Formats: sequence, structure tokens, C-alpha cells
Amino acid sequence: MAQSDAERIRILEEQLQQQQQMLQQMQAELQRLKAAGVSADAVTVPVEDLHEPVAVASAPKELDAETVLGFDIYGFVMADAIYDFNRVDPDWNDTLRVSTIPTTEGLYGEDGEFIFSVRQSRLGFKGDWDTDAGKVTALFEWELFGTGGDAGQTTPRLRHAWGTWKNFGMGQYWSNFMDADVFPNTIDYWGPTGMVFYRNKQARYTFPMGDNEFAVSLEDPSTALTVGKFRDDCTSDPNCDSLIGDVFQAKNDVPDLVARYRSNNDWGHWQLAGIARKLGFERTDTGDTDSEFGWGLNASSVVKINDLDRLKLQVVYGEGIGNYMNDGGIDIAPKNAELADNRAEVVPLLGIVAYYDHYWNERWSTSVGWSTTRLDTTDGQAFDEFETGQIAQINLLHYPTDGVLVGGELIWGEREEVDGVSVDDLRVQMSLKVNFPR
Repeated sequence: MAQSDAERIRILEEQLQQQQQMLQQMQAELQRLKAAGVSADAVTVPVEDLHEPVAVASAPKELDAETVLGFDIYGFVMADAIYDFNRVDPDWNDTLRVSTIPTTEGLYGEDGEFIFSVRQSRLGFKGDWDTDAGKVTALFEWELFGTGGDAGQTTPRLRHAWGTWKNFGMGQYWSNFMDADVFPNTIDYWGPTGMVFYRNKQARYTFPMGDNEFAVSLEDPSTALTVGKFRDDCTSDPNCDSLIGDVFQAKNDVPDLVARYRSNNDWGHWQLAGIARKLGFERTDTGDTDSEFGWGLNASSVVKINDLDRLKLQVVYGEGIGNYMNDGGIDIAPKNAELADNRAEVVPLLGIVAYYDHYWNERWSTSVGWSTTRLDTTDGQAFDEFETGQIAQINLLHYPTDGVLVGGELIWGEREEVDGVSVDDLRVQMSLKVNFPR
């Protein structure tokens, strides 16, 4: 048996060697014919031990890899060095999210903190291909900025998981209520506080209209609610084992409805989006449920000042749209300060973004701008809850070669609470960003 196995292995090795030699001969012959100007469609290469020739034909145009099948692995490594003249919530200290600025002195320690971070680093995969049933695309993207239960951690966080077939898309992607192009060329992670900025799970259909588009989506509902002044008040339990904040929770049984129109022009684009929502909530102790109606309008534009410079503007207003905002928003809150016969109501919100991206030349750029979020708070909200936030930024960025960015940014932010107390923060950030070769 051992001799038989050894013989079989020898024969297989000889066959493999013959196949490799044959492949090399075929490649050499094809190169010679191409150099002679002979079309590959007419070439046949005889293969030993086969009764019929094997035709080596060029791929038909509809299967050309450049136009039909595309696949890309992309991303970057980004390292930030930050000095914070104040101190924010440690879970968010590698970005200036203004809602995390403390209004109690010394809450997170003495002022002044230095931070190194790599949490902005990103990795993504995307592909598109043609099928008999139409064009298909897929996008899968991650970063290292943990949130929620992973807040403060350098852990993978899903950004996008999005697939499309023709004009229909489904998965997690930028909300249809958002204009992603408004985000400025800044290096702080969180960015403009008053911007609609939300990656949401959704189903969307886009109606192509020449250079323009109209899109309608059903999006994952989520109610950002606060029990305000009553968070520490007992429920009907005489032993006070649970607080009001423990028994009120969101109840969402209808998806958010969003419609968006975008007009693309030689000078840039403008966009108008609208949202309608059912904001539900319930008590876990009694099972009582209620809901409020939320709505919002988001108008945005990016104006081409010249070949490179861009003016980026956005104004959003609505009631109960807080969780679609980049920072500081809530949807519903107690209407008044009375515990008995109280109810929730939607919280009106205004968001403004105004930034200018200027390119001094192909190697240097500066972005400068300001953004704010302003809530029309209710009488039932707690005195230390977020009411107004604003941020301003200016930077100088250098691009020494393709795919590399290095630069610094000065960032100022302010948080104001319901009782009028306001605290600001100032920080300096330097970053190095290196894109993966593509």
C-alpha cells in the first residue's frame, strides 16, 4: 500500500508540473499574439491529452470588470493628539461633544487633560455589479469609536451595512433626513452640534430625476425621552423600590416616514427633507401607553465658490426630532412640573450649521465655521438638562502627498442648561491621517 500511495503521489506531481508548463506556454503564446496584433477571439491553443482545442476568448464587454464588477477595500488609520483646557466626560474625551461638558466644577477632575486617540480609524468594503435583474451594490464599514455600552472604548463600531438593488436600498446607512455633504472638512470626530447626523436602519426607494433625485424611506423609530424633574420620584410602590425613570420607556410600533428632494446644479446643490414620526412611550408597571406626533424640516445646501472651496449651510427645525441630531437633542419630555395628571409633549428644536472649506492650494486647506442646537425645553425638564449647545472650529491642514493628511485644529464649545448655567471648553487637536492605498 505504501508503494502504491507513493506511486500515486509521484504521478500527481508529474501531472501538476505538466499543467504548470502548459499554462506558461499558453500565456507566452497569448503575449506573442497580442504583440503581433492578433485578436484573442480567433486563437485556439491545443492542449495535450484533450481531443478538442480550448478556445481562449476575450471577455464580452458586458462582463468587463471595470464597468460591471467593482470591489474596493478602503479606510484609513487616524491618530489624534488633543489637549483639553477643561475636562469632559471621560467616555467622550477624544472629541468635543458639547453635551458632555460638565457644568459642575471639578466633576471629572481638575481642568486640563492630554489625550491620544486612534478611535477615528476606519475600514470598509464596497462592491457593485450588474446582474440580469439590474445593478446591485453592497457597503460594509466599521470604525473604532465605541458608543453605547462601549462608550469610551476602542472597539469596532458598525457605521454602514447597506445593500441596494436598482433603486431600492435596505440596511443601515445615512438617514434620508440627512445631508452628509454638509459635514465640513474638520478633524474633530463629532463635528457640528446642530447638524442632522444619523446612521439609521431603513428601507429606501430613490426616484432618479436626471441629475436630481427624490427619495422616500421608512426608518427605524426610536424615542429619546426624559422624565425630567421626576427621575428620582417614587412610583406608586410604597417601598419606593423603583423610580419614575425606571418605569417609563420608549414604545415604537410605527416606522419614521422620511421624504427628501435633492437638486444638483453647476453651482452645487440644495436639498429639502421632511420627517413624520409617532413617538410612543409606556409605563412598565401599569402597561399604560401614549404617543406624540413628531415632525421636522431640514433645508441644506453646498455652494461651490470655486473649483475647490465650498460654503456649507443647513437649517433644521421640528418637534420631536432630537435623536436625529448630532448632539444634545431629545424628543419628548414632561409637560409641566406637576406629578399628578401630567403628560409628555414633544420638544421643539432648531439646528444651524454654517461652515466654509477653503483650499489655499492643492496641499493646504482651512475650514472655519459655527453650529448650534437650541431646544425649547418644557416646564417638566430638570434644571441641569441640556438646552443649548454651540461649537466653533478653525483648522490648518496639510496634504504632503496623496492619501496623507496632517494638521491642527482649534475647537471651542459651549453647553447651556435649562436653568441658564453655561460652561464653555477650549481644546487643541493635531491629527495624522493615512489612507490605505487603493
